[in-house]
Amino acid sequence: MELEVQVHGRAARRWIVFGIIASGAMFLVVGLVLAGVTASFLSDAKRTRGSVVALEWREDDHGASGKALEHDMPVAYPVVEFTTAEGMPTRFRSSTGSNPPSYKKGDQVEVLYRADSPEDARINGFASLWLLPLIFGGTGLLTSAGGTAVATARRWRS
Repeated sequence: MELEVQVHGRAARRWIVFGIIASGAMFLVVGLVLAGVTASFLSDAKRTRGSVVALEWREDDHGASGKALEHDMPVAYPVVEFTTAEGMPTRFRSSTGSNPPSYKKGDQVEVLYRADSPEDARINGFASLWLLPLIFGGTGLLTSAGGTAVATARRWRS
């Protein structure tokens, strides 16, 4: 009876390690896809100067319950105006916000945009271009590597 419990426990641990490696691999793939999307955007993006015309404050950082947590703070998203090469004035809200704000009203920023859809614009900065690929890719790499290390260590031990 005791041997049977040990065998089931060992199999469960094996599945848990496999699940950790698999979830890490999925995060890594998402990070690589996001990096590819960013690289594609950069390859044909036009560059121009824009101006931060406002900061849009949002309290959108909620816990798993969907309710605002006591320590949640509002996040400032810069709203940027720029003029395309064709002379069309365009305004967008950055998808990356922070607290304290990274920009203030009146700041001049370099804007990257697609000529065929200028509303698809981003501030040329590390956070707005590479933060999500780095978070997903880094999390996936560390999780997969950790799970693989545990699996390898368990294999050497047995």
